[in-house]
Amino acid sequence: MEWLTTVSIWMIPGLIGTILVVATYKQVPTYETFVEGAKEGFGMAVSIIPYLVGMLVAISVFRASGAMDAVISAMNPFLSAIGVPSEVVPLAFIRPISGTGALGMTSDLIATYGPDSFIGRLAATMQGSTDTTFYVLTVYFGAVGIKKMGDALKVGLLADVVGIIAAIVVVTIVFGSI
Repeated sequence: MEWLTTVSIWMIPGLIGTILVVATYKQVPTYETFVEGAKEGFGMAVSIIPYLVGMLVAISVFRASGAMDAVISAMNPFLSAIGVPSEVVPLAFIRPISGTGALGMTSDLIATYGPDSFIGRLAATMQGSTDTTFYVLTVYFGAVGIKKMGDALKVGLLADVVGIIAAIVVVTIVFGSI
């Protein structure tokens, strides 16, 4: 396995070196092209900031207002009936919105209940089975100026719901219930 470590260490420098050699061979001005790309990346980052701030404020308001707690309380009887712990519901809500927030919740659930608990395994599986749909739509669509994102939102949220259901089913089948 030492060779695998060596390959992984040299993979990125080797790829960059290959790109530079090929670009030089094809007489592409590599440094100037790099600087031009960096300028575009900086401009893109600046244009994304308002979308990120808006999304983060909306998340904070939703959580601080108690709306999330109210939704979880309303869903608790149904969740208990189907064997889903209510502790993972906030993760299911936050995951489509914020990857960092979801990772924090997952870490907290694993620290509280343990990595080998049903809740820990379910949280980890949910974290890996869904995507940050609102983040992707807000940042990437906003950055390129796409205003009509209704269909993409529907498909993204449907994929998140399927991922959450699949995580619950698979973890229950593989590891048993609570």
